[in-house]
Amino acid sequence: MTLLTGSCLCGQVRITVRGAPDRVGICHCTDCRQESGSAFTFFGMWPAGQFEHMGETTSFSGRCFCAHCGARVFSLDTREAEVKLGILSDAPTLLTPTYELWIKRREPWLRPVEGAEQYQEDRP
Repeated sequence: MTLLTGSCLCGQVRITVRGAPDRVGICHCTDCRQESGSAFTFFGMWPAGQFEHMGETTSFSGRCFCAHCGARVFSLDTREAEVKLGILSDAPTLLTPTYELWIKRREPWLRPVEGAEQYQEDRP
């Protein structure tokens, strides 16, 4: 079984995910742009039971951040964990986006990910 690990910028928050993600995406929505300070976010979704974390986090609207360095690391509910893939220890990852959200907000200089489903806004 695949095991991926990662951490925040300062290393206080660490995550582990087991197995392959259910899906991998990119989001160009305003919230994701503002929280990341970038043009999009790159994330993977795992069943909650395949996700573990340690370290002190704080949250805003369900988004968990390291309480020390402020890095956005994950979101978690009873069903699934959304992991920001930029925190993974091994880069580049072999994880490829299977869909893109909010492409109506995608920067014109970014090209669609080849083979990924494209959604104007959220997935149906």
